[in-house]
Amino acid sequence: MSRSGLSIVLHTHMPYVEGFDTWPFGEEWLWEAIASSYLPVLDVLEETGAPITVSLTPVLLDQLAAPGAIDRCLEFLTEVRPESHRIDIAESPAELQGPLERSRADYERAAEQLAARPDLVARFAPFAAWTSSATHAVLPLSATEAGARLQVVAGVESHRARFGDADWRGGFWLPECAHATWLDPLLEEAGVRATCVDLTDVHGMGSRKHLTPVRSEAGVVLVPLDRQTIELVWSHDGYPADGGYRDYHRRTRMDHRPWSVDGTPYDAERAAALVREHAVDFVARVLVRLREASDPDALVVCAIDTELLGHWWYEGPAWLRAVTEECARQELPLVHLDDALAAREDFAEAPAALPVTTWGTPRDLTTWSGPGVEDFAWRLREAELAVVAAGPAVTPRAVRELLALQSSDWAFLVHRELAAAYGHARAEGHRERLAAELAALGSGAAELRNLAPFATVAPLFV
Repeated sequence: MSRSGLSIVLHTHMPYVEGFDTWPFGEEWLWEAIASSYLPVLDVLEETGAPITVSLTPVLLDQLAAPGAIDRCLEFLTEVRPESHRIDIAESPAELQGPLERSRADYERAAEQLAARPDLVARFAPFAAWTSSATHAVLPLSATEAGARLQVVAGVESHRARFGDADWRGGFWLPECAHATWLDPLLEEAGVRATCVDLTDVHGMGSRKHLTPVRSEAGVVLVPLDRQTIELVWSHDGYPADGGYRDYHRRTRMDHRPWSVDGTPYDAERAAALVREHAVDFVARVLVRLREASDPDALVVCAIDTELLGHWWYEGPAWLRAVTEECARQELPLVHLDDALAAREDFAEAPAALPVTTWGTPRDLTTWSGPGVEDFAWRLREAELAVVAAGPAVTPRAVRELLALQSSDWAFLVHRELAAAYGHARAEGHRERLAAELAALGSGAAELRNLAPFATVAPLFV
């Protein structure tokens, strides 16, 4: 069992949009992620058998398991997308016909695959190594230990209920890689054994310290991400920015993407050649990184959002497949993160005074509590304190509304100006419903669809 090499971690997450609006925002985000990211990535995982570490957030799985969700996704793929392609093809010049036909075929293939195997939770099950907090909350922003514990325990129990204890080895993805040392005892108490942290601003870009997992005082292994390697893929000038790849940002009237980054009509063969070239380059650079570390136990951890592969970067799943093949050709050990950690008998101690860190921009809490989104942080804390103060009388509905409100996604959408109005509306809606539920305490209102079905109020009163 290798304890060194390359570990690819795919963090798989979508905010709870199922049942909350459609075009231009809302649940169609999830349908697009299923069609363009999850199905192609599952193909790679199943067909290659590569030891890739997959993190799945409970809130994503809640949506995939929600009654009627997959049926609505199939309606989108078999009714909406064929018609939107028909309109675009009729309106577009000849040089865009081929790329649009290719896009139409992608959705058709996704619909056929989903119809044949609709249980995506079951498809993900063999790869469901790591879990996360219940609704992707930025845990260092919690007002109380009880509130943070609720998110952690609800996430862990959700994973155990769906996949069992046997295959979970304690891997826990901290949402937004947001880590604070006071969280470590709560994580350890919940059975967490390892988590990923972004210490780029602590050690400096390219430091060899990013290749060495350490153990916190509470006993949780902190695995540094290697930002130098990640940015080969995930940065403004990373591989997806190459002119030959499909342009995510330029779209037709019906929201399709028939252009390359350089503005020419998309050429699939040209892009396929780039995929091979960049897979070769990526593996070669990781090998150089490992040699320069002068440590036989060096571990390069490249963690990216699964949705980058396919949704944001159309060729991403093909690149992932090519990397697995290139690792074998260049003799780079590709190791599952759980296996790499299990092979180590001991760990150095984590630095004594680690600051709060995230993988945001900058690597602190600004994205979720800084200028422009500071109201989110205050309202989250106010709502959490109200729930805790309600004591044992608090209802499951109130807990679920709090969990929904705590999602990191609403502030992110506002901060990044991706869908600011939607982010504000979702956060305010959950805050208002939580306040109403606390005022009634036991109103008997319907639960929040399928969100956090395994959550209980117990962690609030430990």
